[in-house]
Amino acid sequence: MTIKVGDKMPAGTLKRMTKEGPKDISTDELFKGKRVVLFSVPGAFTPTCDAKHLPGFVELADSIRARGVDTIACMAVNDVFVMNAWGKSSSVGEKILMLADGNGDYAKELGLELDAKGYGMGVRGQRFALVVKDGTVTHVNVEAPGQFKVSAADHVLGQL
Repeated sequence: MTIKVGDKMPAGTLKRMTKEGPKDISTDELFKGKRVVLFSVPGAFTPTCDAKHLPGFVELADSIRARGVDTIACMAVNDVFVMNAWGKSSSVGEKILMLADGNGDYAKELGLELDAKGYGMGVRGQRFALVVKDGTVTHVNVEAPGQFKVSAADHVLGQL
């Protein structure tokens, strides 16, 4: 079942890189008492993700935060080391929390997994953006196959 407006975010664990190395972050830690924009890309360093999706959120991070967002997080079915390297190469700094869903478990919990085996990429997460307030979904923006519109930073900013 796909996540929808009004649903509670499912429990899960993602990984993030810290100065001490890879660390787990629970969804409770991520969402509880906060307003969060969680966007997902099919893969770090892939063309649209690298050229448009992540850079848009980096560029508009201050404007998004000015509308009451505590955390902007980028999730992909990649390992924590790849997500860390992508964040560094994209100069995200403290603007975006780079989250690894290494096995795609959280994408599956959300009902937003993507079968990309035909492209040699296995199971990934779809391209989407969610707005979550204290663990409850307020906006769901899932892209149609091959599209990049409703999950873009400027679209999400317009919803806040």
